Amino acid sequence: MRIAGDPKPSVIAALWRSTHPGPSLVVTAVALTLGVAAGLDPWRIAVLTAAILLGQLSVGLSNDAIDARRDRLIARTDKPLARGDVSLRVAWAAASVCVLLSLGLSVALSWAMGLAHLVALASAWSYNAGLKSTPVSVLPFMVSFGLLPSLVTLSAAEPRPAAGWAWIAGAALGIAIHLTNVLPDLDDDARTGVRGLPHRLGRRLSAVIAALALVGGAVAVLVGPASPAGPEWLSIVIFVGVVAIAAAGLVLALVRPPGRRVFQLVMLASLLLCVLLAATGRALAA
Repeated sequence: MRIAGDPKPSVIAALWRSTHPGPSLVVTAVALTLGVAAGLDPWRIAVLTAAILLGQLSVGLSNDAIDARRDRLIARTDKPLARGDVSLRVAWAAASVCVLLSLGLSVALSWAMGLAHLVALASAWSYNAGLKSTPVSVLPFMVSFGLLPSLVTLSAAEPRPAAGWAWIAGAALGIAIHLTNVLPDLDDDARTGVRGLPHRLGRRLSAVIAALALVGGAVAVLVGPASPAGPEWLSIVIFVGVVAIAAAGLVLALVRPPGRRVFQLVMLASLLLCVLLAATGRALAA
């Protein structure tokens, strides 16, 4: 529902805003950083980055297309599809093109990468399609983020899945992101019948589990690699940073109702966990 007098943006601008550009760019930046750290060839890094970005754009577009009716009910004026700035048909067409291009680029890197990326995207789309309203809403995040390190290592000239500890770290990151990302929208979700795992756990328990998951992921990255790629002291410093920030968020969640500050702390700890993962370099591969 557009506010009277508010100019209608271009179709491209409306589609871009419907892709959840912030999270899409962050996930793409993580994949790019891991690709550089893992020592991939420059052209492989470029193709990997484009494949991940296009895949993320498709996930964001499908999410807003599926949620358009719900967003209209709660008057989400920040959602272009709910406002009518672009049609659902155009949004679905754009999402389809993005996902097909993404998978085509993935297969160009390796068939294994193409298959892994297909699983990751199918998992993300399944969340949008209905799993977000179930007790297992966290599962797609565990699968998709757990596969993220492998999307990098399977893009190498000699494709191999990521090491087990990297899978654990990715899944832990997915848990933390899911449990905190929906906290600002819990009230709106309740009005439209969305009851995923965070809604059932409540704000406080969701924040606590998110913080603990990040600490567990950091431990996996610190002790997992047989031979760290970078200086051991650097990994320890980053690990301490993850634990300290996650602990601060945990304390805040326990002493007061979790708010935006807890969300920001958990997101900062998540970013540091990604840095810690990148610091492992070539050790990322199994």
